[in-house]
Amino acid sequence: MIIIKTDQEIEIMRRAGEKLARLLDALIPEIIKEGVNGETVENYVLKYMEKEDATPTFKGYNGYKYAINFSVNEEVVHGFPLKNKVLKNGDIVSIDCGLTYKGYIADSARTYIIGEVSQQEKELVEATKKSLYLGIKKAVLGNKIGDIGNAIQNYIEGKGFSIIREYVGHGVGKRLHEDPQIPNYGTSGRGPKLRKNMTIAIEPMVAMGNYEVELLEDGWTAVTSDKSKAAHFEHTIAITEEGPIILTEL
Repeated sequence: MIIIKTDQEIEIMRRAGEKLARLLDALIPEIIKEGVNGETVENYVLKYMEKEDATPTFKGYNGYKYAINFSVNEEVVHGFPLKNKVLKNGDIVSIDCGLTYKGYIADSARTYIIGEVSQQEKELVEATKKSLYLGIKKAVLGNKIGDIGNAIQNYIEGKGFSIIREYVGHGVGKRLHEDPQIPNYGTSGRGPKLRKNMTIAIEPMVAMGNYEVELLEDGWTAVTSDKSKAAHFEHTIAITEEGPIILTEL
């Protein structure tokens, strides 16, 4: 069931989203850099949320132990922020984070470049971010879920990259994963119609190689089957009469 929010609920989600946006902004350049490990980033996030009277949505969700996903290079999503996972020159790292404030959730992800990477890897990160905003642009009243995914897929595949199909966006509100699912691929005009005051998380995950993924032995970390690098960007948005409002952006 798709849950339509009130204006007051969306305002709380906007405040949660602003807190999360400030957090992800603050990670660069001092926190996300060469030589820093995942545990350091995790601890920074936990301290920030405590100061902001917020709680980490991911921690404890279906048994997940951490506040963030810390996914490096071929890790697509759900990577653990471990002490022995140290960032080095040439890495790309995706940070996915959920923040709960006054019972409502904001969910966002960004991919950061560490030092010098290849031109193709820069294009991967830039294209993934661009595809997110192209998808958001389609999130208007009267359009359907398929319009979002189609815009993302066409752009990414036109750049020679692959859309991960195993993981998709989703509705979000009091629960992290609400209806409907928001695939990053699909056909225009298909799927549920976008309605006023729907709140959804759009999150393209893109690989340099093929789109197939596999799980590591930890049962969480998804990596590209061909070990090609992957990027991930996400925003929580609200559908309004004036167009989509990005709740996780300052």
